[in-house]
Amino acid sequence: MKEKQTFILEVNDTQNHSWQGQIEWVQGRKKQSFRSVMELLRLIDSVVCEGDRTSLAEE
Repeated sequence: MKEKQTFILEVNDTQNHSWQGQIEWVQGRKKQSFRSVMELLRLIDSVVCEGDRTSLAEE
């Protein structure tokens, strides 16, 4: 079983039918801004699915 991960999501604005804000990865102690829901999902995926426990950063 994979280790559970916790994220704190702050949506600051909604423009162009998408969300903008910040996501904080609690276990990794990292915080990153996102400009769209797709970017938000990529950030979460970089931690949860890819198994990269040092990610949650802009590429």
